[in-house]
Amino acid sequence: MSQRRVFSSQLKAEIALASLKGEKSLSELASEYEVHPNQVSQWKRQFLENASKAFDDGDRGKDDADRQKEVDRLYRKIGQLEMDRDFLKKSLSRPIR
Repeated sequence: MSQRRVFSSQLKAEIALASLKGEKSLSELASEYEVHPNQVSQWKRQFLENASKAFDDGDRGKDDADRQKEVDRLYRKIGQLEMDRDFLKKSLSRPIR
């Protein structure tokens, strides 16, 4: 039994773009990349459906907000670790009774 082939997102996009250019027919592209013509059509459709995401600013705002939350969390952690370090440094500098 043969294993199913896995195609990278980059290759799928390349095939979809080649299909959109229209320089070659679906059959020609399918034989060139050794995939079924229906697969080329499916990737082309998926590419067109998701094209608007390339220009979507809403996601970028979410990423910035998530990044800022992570930065704030890390600064709080750094502050806590500095306090712990200072406490331990003080404790070690005291003479033992």
